[in-house]
Amino acid sequence: MIKMRKFSLLSVVVFAFFASNDLQGKPLIIDKQGSFFVGGKSIKIKGKYDSKRWGNPQGQTRHGDHAYIFYQIPQNPYRYPVVFLHGAGQSGKCWETTPDGRDGFQNIFLRHGYSVYIIDQPRRGRAGLGLHNYTIKTANIDQFCFDIFRFGLWPNYYKNVQFPTDADSLNQFFCQTTPNTGEQNRKLIADSISELFNKIGDGILITHSQGGENGWYAAMASSKIKAIVAIEPSGGFPFPEGECPGIIRSSSGILRTTSVNKNEFMKLTKIPIVMYYGDNIPPKANDIPGQDNWYQRLVMAKKWAATINRYGGKAVVVHLPKIGVFGNTHFMFMDKNNEKIADLIFAFLRKNGFEKRKIKEEPKKQKKLLKIN
Repeated sequence: MIKMRKFSLLSVVVFAFFASNDLQGKPLIIDKQGSFFVGGKSIKIKGKYDSKRWGNPQGQTRHGDHAYIFYQIPQNPYRYPVVFLHGAGQSGKCWETTPDGRDGFQNIFLRHGYSVYIIDQPRRGRAGLGLHNYTIKTANIDQFCFDIFRFGLWPNYYKNVQFPTDADSLNQFFCQTTPNTGEQNRKLIADSISELFNKIGDGILITHSQGGENGWYAAMASSKIKAIVAIEPSGGFPFPEGECPGIIRSSSGILRTTSVNKNEFMKLTKIPIVMYYGDNIPPKANDIPGQDNWYQRLVMAKKWAATINRYGGKAVVVHLPKIGVFGNTHFMFMDKNNEKIADLIFAFLRKNGFEKRKIKEEPKKQKKLLKIN
């Protein structure tokens, strides 16, 4: 049964009980929620539309290449909302309920006091309509994903792994994978993120994997992104012109960097940036692609952070085993200790002055209780 209280401003109290031990039985209170689209454009076929010949494309328009946004705002939120951006093969679903049914980062951050905005990037998930023809390619990659996301080496999990190891959880994880419906376009994605921040104002961007690259470029495009939390960014690190370290070869392929104008790069030195990498990343290169892939990316992340800091920035790379947090996978926000990971992020945001409440509005007269059974 769900009970709702109707307040002014259409406030909604949702009583939901979750499995996390310290929050079990406590209500999650949502003041506002909704969804909308940002970015994209429309195209039109030449000619005049004829209502009697609606199958004829002449004069018809098509909208696409936008991003989908779902948002929730708790009561008395912090001033700065968080925006979650997924990685490759994923959608905004990855931030919701974990594969084994616990609170994901969506609810964990809401409970902590942050307004939450979750993106489905253009040409993915609920923003799947693109403006160009594209053939969706399918492939049998479950075992590849198991290895590359460092759950283990198929079919065996790592002994200390924090990802839930029951069969149903793994099935749930595989089912949330979703294809591209168009070519991935870094500028298109970054522009949609920038447009979202223009709409909602100053906030914090939290990215995952491939989303990390798009996040760097969004932050160079929008001064409203005030901090970036990057969970295992997979590449696309932008270096100032003439300072790219080149490519890194690994058993999983080639990792490339990008070159940007120094004035654009300097924008990244004005905001705090933290990057988190999990466990089971080898201390040196090896011939196991699922491990070597992340060793090389961790190496490059450290080089990039050093470059940011050399120009006066505040970039930090946190390798979790080095601080005594073990067993985390590429999807640490789904792992069994995801609340501990969230606590690390909260500490980073608190240290940088982001855990400040909005100025409270004058209370308005409460309307009658509305119960929906």
